[in-house]
Amino acid sequence: MLVLHRKVNESLLIGPDIRITIVDCGGEGVRLAIDAPRHVSILREELSEAAQNNKQALSPSVHSIQSLQSMLQGSE
Repeated sequence: MLVLHRKVNESLLIGPDIRITIVDCGGEGVRLAIDAPRHVSILREELSEAAQNNKQALSPSVHSIQSLQSMLQGSE
C-alpha cells in the first residue's frame, strides 16, 4: 500500500487519466474530487461489499438446494 501526504487542492494521478484532488480536510474526514473516464467504476468500499453480500444472499448454496430437493422428494 502506498501512503501519500497531500494538502488541500493538491492532486495525485492514477495512470494517465485519473486525477484525485483533496478538496477539504476536516474533523469528520477528507473530501475528494475524482476525475476519471466514464467507463471507470468508482464506488465506496462499503457499497461494493454490500453489493457482493447481496449477490451471495441471492445465490442459493448447494446445501440449501439439496435440502429443498430432499424435502420435495419426501412430500411426493
